[in-house]
Amino acid sequence: MRGLIAALLLCSNAFATELVYQGIQALDDKRQAIVKDWLNQGIKVTEQTLGPLAQSHLPVKLKSVYLSSEPVPWGAVNRAEVDGIELHVSQFATPQQLISDWTLYHELAHLYHPLLDYPDFWLAEGLATYLQNVIMLHGGVINADEYVQRIMAGLERGRLGTWETPGPLARVSEDMWRLRAHARVYWSGTAFFIEAELALRQKDPGLTLVSLLKRYQACCRAQASEGQAHSAKEFLGQLDKLSRSSIYSNLYHSYKLRQDFPRLSKQAVRLSGLHMMSGGHRELLRQK
Repeated sequence: MRGLIAALLLCSNAFATELVYQGIQALDDKRQAIVKDWLNQGIKVTEQTLGPLAQSHLPVKLKSVYLSSEPVPWGAVNRAEVDGIELHVSQFATPQQLISDWTLYHELAHLYHPLLDYPDFWLAEGLATYLQNVIMLHGGVINADEYVQRIMAGLERGRLGTWETPGPLARVSEDMWRLRAHARVYWSGTAFFIEAELALRQKDPGLTLVSLLKRYQACCRAQASEGQAHSAKEFLGQLDKLSRSSIYSNLYHSYKLRQDFPRLSKQAVRLSGLHMMSGGHRELLRQK
């Protein structure tokens, strides 16, 4: 957790999206302070990792829950003229439990891409799932071993989910809730972005998805089409343009038709996290 504290201290004032709270008045003063501190830390480490959001403020709708086995049992993005997030938070979660929970990082990661159409939800959820782990690794919330373990475990759930929900990925994604195909949809998309990350690295060791997203926020996010059939192609086309490649578009056309689950080795997952590590830790991650 010391890595997270160090990362937050390094955050510049440029990473200062203002949080606008809804529902926090239902909490007592002590609980309000805990929740506000957690949310501010979360947005700071996210913006330090992915760059500033393309919006000056962020609406955050909160609901306190009493019966929950998780610190943050539910979260969602509210798409509007100004995108916001909604979180259900356990009344009894400690500050450390809140920081260690993945939900906030996942929902914040969604703000870095436009709303995509239902057949492309695998892309949206895969991006947020991959980025939540990248943010947590970069911020010191998890270490390199935990990063690999979490992603490998998720990929295995995705593989098993593919047996349970057969069919082309785009079709399954469009009907994800009825089919209960969340594992396949989320983790197929995660595999897509890991595979693209490694292809970027082969093209140019200095290129990463994170570096592209930082540039995308500055040049293109505010003008992106939302929720249209072409939104995913447009989003990936911008990433290709920024990387001077066709990596994302080519992978997209093959992935959306896939009926199998992608195979990624543990070494590939390790390599995908290398750019988030300091020099010494990077060598350890590479050697394992």
